[in-house]
Amino acid sequence: MDPFDIFDTVAALRAAGRPFCVVTVVRTEAATSARPGAKAVVTETGEIIGHLGGACVTRAVREAGQAALDSGAPRVIRVKPSETVVALRDADGAEVYKSGCPSGGTVELMIDPFALPPVICIFGEGPIARAVAGHGALAGYRVSLAEGVACDAKVMRFEGMDLSGLTLGARDFVVVASQGQRDLACLQAALDSGAGRVSMVASKKKAAALCTRLLEGGMEEARLGRLKAPAGLDIGAVDPAEIALSIMAEIVAWRREARDLAMAQEGVSTRGQIVG
Repeated sequence: MDPFDIFDTVAALRAAGRPFCVVTVVRTEAATSARPGAKAVVTETGEIIGHLGGACVTRAVREAGQAALDSGAPRVIRVKPSETVVALRDADGAEVYKSGCPSGGTVELMIDPFALPPVICIFGEGPIARAVAGHGALAGYRVSLAEGVACDAKVMRFEGMDLSGLTLGARDFVVVASQGQRDLACLQAALDSGAGRVSMVASKKKAAALCTRLLEGGMEEARLGRLKAPAGLDIGAVDPAEIALSIMAEIVAWRREARDLAMAQEGVSTRGQIVG
């Protein structure tokens, strides 16, 4: 059997576009099978590749790893004997998980998440659409444009109105900048996608009229709740580059807001259950 190499595993997961966390044993106390410096990877499915210790540690790592992927923020956790736990967070901010394992040891672990950047999918081929693509790529997002739309940045492509190949999720965004070119079809495709947020370069009146037509066509009202129109923050933008900047500023604000909300929810959620 080939020896385990954490860096080979990380490289393979990154190449496959899979989210994961690198987990490092920082410190141990008393009897435990974990060793300081030991590293492993926990994937988005909860698979642990590498050795961190016994079941009491691995169960905590699976839960904390998923939480780290949801929030996008690294964290330190401690797995401690249940009889020694007086709070679910230590004074230094580390999350505490109770352990029912007979070893009685304490293990401190650093969990560092990696996930691909969110996708910004853009409908349209005009100056605003191209400017959003350029700004988005510069900001480190994964950008997707329809086939044939000119763009200097490296982008993903989709055919027509079909976004299924992008597997958009709650972290991703769709910007409808069609500006008179198949607006209704573009908006419907955007709202039918799994993207968490949809914005449209259009006046409130125009967007409302399009939404009415979608409702009359059978779209659920809940889907329309993801739409923000006009797209972008009100910064007095006039030309396409400025409008694109306002759209990107709004997307950044949404992204950080979602991360902060996830972290706040973790802070008040139930932690520290018996894990072994």
